[in-house]
Amino acid sequence: MKAQTATPPTKPAYLQYPIIPAFPLTLVDGHTITKNDLRKGEKTMLFIFSVDCDHCKHLTEDLLKNIEKFQKTQILMVTPFKVEQMKEYYDQYKIKNYPTITMASEPTRQIMYFYDLHYFPGLYIYNKKQQFVKGFEGTAKIDSLLYYLHK
Repeated sequence: MKAQTATPPTKPAYLQYPIIPAFPLTLVDGHTITKNDLRKGEKTMLFIFSVDCDHCKHLTEDLLKNIEKFQKTQILMVTPFKVEQMKEYYDQYKIKNYPTITMASEPTRQIMYFYDLHYFPGLYIYNKKQQFVKGFEGTAKIDSLLYYLHK
């Protein structure tokens, strides 16, 4: 019998390429952006959410209640759902009133594969040079997010 050789587990793409991914993202108004359209020199928190996820809704509410603590952070909220579904979420939480938040749709779901995301929400923190700092899958506490954003 030949011995089975175990193949080492491969790291998710976001750990192999620890920079903000360049997928095209569609804004609520239909315009498309990429990471090149993000503000340079600011920390970024990428928040991958589902429009029908209760954890995502609670985190969105907590984030908005504490938005003043995120003034020096650009928050990129991305959903794998279509723009029409995202627009309802955008309107419900009045995202247009929060200039530090950009909400976008990525319906090809490439972002899900890039982050190997199994549970919503996914939260990924990047430093001012757009390099990966820390990721959370599933729910995360505001204090934990702030801790890694201020590192």
